[in-house]
Amino acid sequence: MSQHNWIMLCRLLPLILLMFDPISITRSQADSSIYKDASLPIETRVADLVSRLTLEEKISQMMNAAPAIPRLDIPSYDWWNESLHGVARAGVATVFPQAIGLAATWDAELMHRVADAISTEARAKHHEAVRNGDRGRYKGLTFWSPNINIFRDPRWGRGQETYGEDPYLTARMGVEFVKGLQGNDPKYFKVISTPKHFAVHSGPEPERLGWHNLSSVEAADRAAKSPLTPPHTAPASAGIGRANRHAGVPLPAAPARVPRISRPMS
Repeated sequence: MSQHNWIMLCRLLPLILLMFDPISITRSQADSSIYKDASLPIETRVADLVSRLTLEEKISQMMNAAPAIPRLDIPSYDWWNESLHGVARAGVATVFPQAIGLAATWDAELMHRVADAISTEARAKHHEAVRNGDRGRYKGLTFWSPNINIFRDPRWGRGQETYGEDPYLTARMGVEFVKGLQGNDPKYFKVISTPKHFAVHSGPEPERLGWHNLSSVEAADRAAKSPLTPPHTAPASAGIGRANRHAGVPLPAAPARVPRISRPMS
């Protein structure tokens, strides 16, 4: 598969898994579109959908607030949502202790239960929003959580979002949080979790200021050898995607050197 198709696959696969259900779209029984046929493999459905998009439509779907494409029954979708310790900014929700407080329990099973409860509320809130025609920010099913950076430098200012300074604890808590959010259904995700941020983020090094798009291969190679890497490798080993780019390429579609850091491992 070409790099372009990989990028579109990574972008649209979660949307298909989450959005094309009876509550999200209305279609006739006679509609024979391959991408709407839930009995077919996900890769087949994504490939069919991508083949129907114009270049302009593909570009539009790469934005955070992706507009609707009515001719294909694709609803508008805003990818930004947060659930670090409860569903955020979408009305009343259960508020669990901040991440660093949850880490202080050293209880990975409890972390899984917390995340499972969060994603159950998230699903309910999403369906209610869709029923009321609200597809705005914080109403979707893609969550920019957890934060699996290592709390190395208090000047960073976001240490409370992390699981602390221990790479092993952070890795174990991160994996269970993601598994709890996404659920264990063999076909459908409860929600999509996108662990953040890149491995060299959250420290005093000047390279961290470019964490959105590390263009330095040297920095990435150094990170691969760093004790800060396990929290990022562990979720990837569990088949979990990442909300990052390397040299301008989304990590799930990045070059072969990136698997050592955070691509899913075979």
